[in-house]
Amino acid sequence: MAPSRLFSIFLLKSEYDAAAALRKDNTLSDNVPATGLPAGATLFVLDGIPQNPWWKSYFGIQQDLLQASKGALVFLPVQDRVFVLAFGRVGHNLRDESYEYDFGIRVTLNCIDPTKLKNIDTLRPDTARRQRTQHAIETGLTYFDFDNDTSILKSVTGKTKAEYADMLKHATGASSLRVSTAVESANLVDLCTRLLALYAEDSYLESFPDIHKITPVRDPERVSALNHRLREQIRERADNVSMSIPDLIDYSQGGGSTYVTFSGAGRSLLYQDVSITHYYEYLSGNGVQLSSLTIERLKTHQLRLGNDVDDIHGSCSVFRSLLFDTTLPGSDAAFHLTEGNWYEVDRDYVRSLQVGLDQFWSDLTFLEECRHTLEPDYNTAVGEKPGFVCLDRTTVSPKGQTQLEPCDLYTVIDHRAALVHVKFSTTSSQLSHLFNQGTNSVELLKSEEGAPERLIALLTEKHKEGDDIDALTEPVRAGNYTVVFAIITWRDPNNRSLNLPLFSRISLARTVKVLHRLMNVPVSFGFVKDASVRAPARPKPRKVRKSSTAEGAA
Repeated sequence: MAPSRLFSIFLLKSEYDAAAALRKDNTLSDNVPATGLPAGATLFVLDGIPQNPWWKSYFGIQQDLLQASKGALVFLPVQDRVFVLAFGRVGHNLRDESYEYDFGIRVTLNCIDPTKLKNIDTLRPDTARRQRTQHAIETGLTYFDFDNDTSILKSVTGKTKAEYADMLKHATGASSLRVSTAVESANLVDLCTRLLALYAEDSYLESFPDIHKITPVRDPERVSALNHRLREQIRERADNVSMSIPDLIDYSQGGGSTYVTFSGAGRSLLYQDVSITHYYEYLSGNGVQLSSLTIERLKTHQLRLGNDVDDIHGSCSVFRSLLFDTTLPGSDAAFHLTEGNWYEVDRDYVRSLQVGLDQFWSDLTFLEECRHTLEPDYNTAVGEKPGFVCLDRTTVSPKGQTQLEPCDLYTVIDHRAALVHVKFSTTSSQLSHLFNQGTNSVELLKSEEGAPERLIALLTEKHKEGDDIDALTEPVRAGNYTVVFAIITWRDPNNRSLNLPLFSRISLARTVKVLHRLMNVPVSFGFVKDASVRAPARPKPRKVRKSSTAEGAA
């Protein structure tokens, strides 16, 4: 019986071949003889220079312990497409935009048994949270707690159906397809032909009907329009564009530390975290105007990760690291960019979100407009008004437990204790935190016996002279709460839920469901006018451990 071998397989987009797909800065060699390649295949080999590991000199080891990176890419024409077989850590030599990002996961979903899954990786676009969930036994998607409303399925591993057992027994799908198969090199074209047919199928929708509310955008004209919209928003430094590391990071390497540099436009400093603001600073420091940015530049500029062990822990294009929500004129669909790919959210679902959320909108006439540039200053100012108490940066958690703020502002509305949560932002990550805070504080107040008393103690301590403390605390004693989310923004409040990024709407819908339907707590959201006067932007001081010599042509 032939041994099984592990393959990582990419499918290039139809307009790409080997010459176009490889990054210009690749270090692969194409002049290595090989007698077992399938007809028409092209081989590129990584033959790294042997080096001693760092710990050889660290311990003064007197013996050479040379090791080197080895790998290969095989470009294999099949019908009118090109497959890439990757061996070793060489996949990063492919341009991010050259391959079909959903090839691996789509093939896997079409060929695996839906009741025999072992692992899934998911992405929450609103918070850029990545999660890997594994089961010791093969099971169905339901048991992975996959939330199709808020998450994108990025990778799945499972056992294949019986009709594919002759080809492969298990598969892991993400952008690439990782399979263990006993197929010989002479039969690789036949294997890839069958994989191409699987990629064209949509039978996975029957086995996994709950994962297609978020679908990829394939129309080139629509992708072009979305890219144009992204470019416009970056040039305006819009607050709905953010940046995130697009892959799961192994923080066990380098002692948990990670730093960031950029390349492609000149010299970069080290940054302690990933931020679109740092990218803007990098461009400004190298004399690059945002007005000159193009999508191609975003794809050639690199975000590079390092740690205390390796200078370069990994890299990806800036374009692939961007997160962005938008709409298009004449379309009622919502679009989201993540990991360099555009997604469209089911139109009926978007409409139902708007209808469902708008009934919880309030004009928040009891709150004044914000003339402050900092959220705590606004909370403090409102807290000085009669009938309000500022509880920003307080806690009702038991001693020794993680601090949990009851709310930013407290007042009484319709004989209910109004827990007002304030956020000076309309970005997805900030709003998701806001909504989670609203849910968690009510849950603690209703479930932890001492929490209401701690809230009453805070109100007693912080209320102003002239406030009726009994009237303020009575709703807490009775357990009558209402939650209000107040979002400070320049956006038109009449847009209601449409002012929120797509995945923040989804997050708010879940919060409303938990608070209003499951906990029987009234909930509302609204907008406070941002009337602050901002100082002109100026360079911020950077905390830099050391400089990077990374340079590149813009």
